[in-house]
Amino acid sequence: MSHIPPLNPHVAARKGFRESEERVKRFWTAVHVEETQGGWSVQLDGRVPKTPAHAPLVLPTPTAARLLADEWAGQGEFLDPATMPATRLASTAIDRVSQAREPVADEIAAWAGSDALCYLAEGPVSLVARQQRDWAPWRAWAAVELGCHLEPTEGIVHRAQDPAAVARVRDLVLRLDDFALTGLATAVPLLGSAVLGLALHRGALGPDAAFDLSRLDEAFQEERWGVDAEAAARTAARRAEVTLLDQWFRALSH
Repeated sequence: MSHIPPLNPHVAARKGFRESEERVKRFWTAVHVEETQGGWSVQLDGRVPKTPAHAPLVLPTPTAARLLADEWAGQGEFLDPATMPATRLASTAIDRVSQAREPVADEIAAWAGSDALCYLAEGPVSLVARQQRDWAPWRAWAAVELGCHLEPTEGIVHRAQDPAAVARVRDLVLRLDDFALTGLATAVPLLGSAVLGLALHRGALGPDAAFDLSRLDEAFQEERWGVDAEAAARTAARRAEVTLLDQWFRALSH
């Protein structure tokens, strides 16, 4: 998404979202969660940490605040932003997405217009059969549960979807609060699918199932040709991001 920084700090740096070059030494001992005005906050020795734009880190639910608190409590001698993805999501929601809700919704809706679940391979037959078996139920789910009917096509040439379907996705995501919208804006490009992102957000798919569906073609190729250690590490990192996003969505509802 062009309007929010990705979870991976190395990718963020390449896109111009840079962490401070100065290492921040741990300045707190005790971490807990406390109800405060507007929600729930992490408390570091009784003080609320701030976002990069200096807004207080206040979350809508106690479980979401505890997700952040666990990250702060787990820091060593120096603060390591790479180990704090939930804190990054919260900061992004407060500082950036809250100021760009409609552009972010537009980008999520654009993924519905070119959703990975709608692009079927032209071959081999076994891959096409697997795509039909595993993806068709989720296109049907989107039609029933989201009111978004998407048509599949063969090959990689873009097929325009019904503008009403794309508009429906935009309308749905604009109903979310800033925190859920931020999670969805991260999940959708990671999965290559607005349908899978929304299914993850709503709990219709677990993180492993959503991730496996998103990389069905990739897994098929690995079965035929194998996978090296570097590719396996990248896959594991992406799977971990999807797992974190599922935890984020669940925490926002408790």
